[in-house]
Amino acid sequence: MPGAACVFFPGSAFAGHFRKESGAQMVDCLVSVFDLSEMDQTRAVAGSESAATSQEKEGATMLHDLVDLERYPIDRPDGAGYGQMIADLRQSLAEDGCAVLRGFVHAEGLEQLLAEARAAAPRAYRSFSRTNAYFSTDNPSLPPGHPVRHFFDRSNAFIPADNFPGGGPLRRIYDDPGFLPFIREALDEPENRFFRYDDPLADVIVNMAEEGEGFPWHFDTNNHTVTLAIQNAQSGGAFEYSPMLRTSDDENTVGVARVLDGDLSGVHRLELEPGDLQIFRGRYSLHRVAPLRGPRRRFVAIFSFAERPDMCGGVERTRQLYGRVLPHHLERAGLRDDALMD
Repeated sequence: MPGAACVFFPGSAFAGHFRKESGAQMVDCLVSVFDLSEMDQTRAVAGSESAATSQEKEGATMLHDLVDLERYPIDRPDGAGYGQMIADLRQSLAEDGCAVLRGFVHAEGLEQLLAEARAAAPRAYRSFSRTNAYFSTDNPSLPPGHPVRHFFDRSNAFIPADNFPGGGPLRRIYDDPGFLPFIREALDEPENRFFRYDDPLADVIVNMAEEGEGFPWHFDTNNHTVTLAIQNAQSGGAFEYSPMLRTSDDENTVGVARVLDGDLSGVHRLELEPGDLQIFRGRYSLHRVAPLRGPRRRFVAIFSFAERPDMCGGVERTRQLYGRVLPHHLERAGLRDDALMD
């Protein structure tokens, strides 16, 4: 983002700041960043060697081959840096509904993730449609200005989850025993209210976008979405969002309509770089991706979690995004913990 800067400070555990646009203003937001160079690495080395013995036999990619575990010690929840990392993330999420871990995946890990995304790209489902913020059909009984009746052109592609095998780098992150607890603790969610998204097409996916494409204003089905930037376009593709615009009890259709009609005074704008991990409360924050420019594709991985163990995508949304639904989606249709329009 033009004019944006990320400032890091030395130390064993610290919070850096970056600036991001909020309407016409620039606002500060915390980014949790850690440097554990002064901490004892004995446990990490021993744990890595032990894990490598078993997992390398299976040909699986090790987590430390993907994630910068010195900066983000998600494999050491009892370590000194872990608690500070969680505290900083919670602060950012409480203030903004969004937290970013810059450089969560290191350069070598990005090479593996990019190779996997490129290999799966021919199996992406590309769709061209008009959609509203809820991925629902029109409701003519509502007044013309209602957000359900506000449709946008959408041209995008998703690589469904069944294209990413268990031994690949994306699922190595998502399925790692330390990843879900780390995300859950950052969000300050109880164990009985936080689960992997039970959707065989959408638990781990890659969004692929090309020049001129983006993603229009929408809410997410699942409460929390975790994204990982893999490759950016030459320019464009900023992430824009109106934090916590609705709640589980209040659709706030007036506020939603205001944003859809072009009032960006409360909208934040964030530029993510390859390797950045974003934790976002997407069910309650209206958000979009600005159109891309240049011939290079944009790849973003999406790891999804939900508040109940049997929750998956709605039938209409799944059909729009992936071009197909499975019996699993039909069986789970309507299973929600709230009455939001989706």
